Amino acid sequence: MGAVEELGNGISAIDSGYLGNDIAAIYLLRQNDEVAIIETGTKHSLPYINRALEKEGLSYSNVSYIIPTHVHLDHAAGAGVLMSLCTNAKLAIHPRGARHMVDPSKLIAGTMAVYGEEKFNQLYGELMPIDFDRMIEADDSFILDFCGRELKFIDTPGHARHHFCVWDKLSGAMFTGDTFGVSYREFDTKDGVFIFPTTTPTQFEPEELIKSIAKIMEYKPKYVCLTHFGAIKPTKRVVRQLIDSINCMSNIAKEYYGQQHSEEKMSGAIMQYLLKQLEQTGISNLDFCKEKLTNDVALNTQGLIYWQHKLASNQ
Repeated sequence: MGAVEELGNGISAIDSGYLGNDIAAIYLLRQNDEVAIIETGTKHSLPYINRALEKEGLSYSNVSYIIPTHVHLDHAAGAGVLMSLCTNAKLAIHPRGARHMVDPSKLIAGTMAVYGEEKFNQLYGELMPIDFDRMIEADDSFILDFCGRELKFIDTPGHARHHFCVWDKLSGAMFTGDTFGVSYREFDTKDGVFIFPTTTPTQFEPEELIKSIAKIMEYKPKYVCLTHFGAIKPTKRVVRQLIDSINCMSNIAKEYYGQQHSEEKMSGAIMQYLLKQLEQTGISNLDFCKEKLTNDVALNTQGLIYWQHKLASNQ
C-alpha cells in the first residue's frame, strides 16, 4: 500500500490503500514547487500522500489544489482532513458536490446506513467539513491556471451527476475518476487491458455515461488516469469494450429487475459476464478474478437496481 508510480510530466500515481493494494489511486501533479492532488482517498490514505510529497522534497504547504472528481467517499472522504493540513490549498469541486463538502453529514449518514458505524470508521475515518470560502466550484469547461499549467474541468455525468473529469493539456492525460470505468492491472494481458463500468448507487445513467465517454475521447487523450486503477491508453478496443459492458449490464438489470431474487440473479449474471470476458482474454485463474471482482459486482448490482427503481417510479 502507498506505492508510488511516476508517470512523467510531473504526474505520480499513489496507491491509496483503500480496500487493499492496487484498487484506488490518488494522483499528484507537480508544477515547479506547487502541487495539485486529484482524488484524496480516505483519512487512512494521508500517510501515503505525505510520503509521496516528502519523496519530492515537498510538504503539505506546497499543495495549491485538492481535486476530488466527485464526492463518493473512496474519492473524497479524505478531503476535509487533507484541506486542514494543506493550509495554502483550495478545493476544486463539482458545483453539485460542494454542499456535501461543506456539510458531509448526509454522506456520512447514507454510508453508515449501508456499512454501520464500525465498518464506516474502518473504511473512511473522520470526514471533516470544509469552509466554502476555500472552494472553487468548477463547472463545465472551467479552466484552472495551475502555475501556468492549464487544467480543464469537464462535466461528465453518468456515474454521478456531481462528477467531472480533469484534462491536463500539458501531458495529454485525462483524469477520469469513475467515468471511464474500472481496469485492474492484475487483469492485463499481452493483448491489452480489461475494462468495465462502475454503476454504483445512486445516479447511474447509462445514456449519459456513454455521452461522457464520447466527450472524453473528443480530447484524444494519450492516456486516461483511472481512479480504479492507474493510467491506461484509451484505444478504440478499450472504448468499445467499455461501452459494450455498459449496455450489457444495463440489459441484465432490465431483464432481472422485479423478479424474485432479482439481486442475486443480477449479480450472478454480471459476474458470469465479466468472468467470460476475462476468460476470452486468456486469463485462466478465474477464482482469483472472482474474488477481485466481488465488491465491484455487489456495488454495480446495487446501482443497477436503484436505477431501475427510479425508472419504474417515474413511469
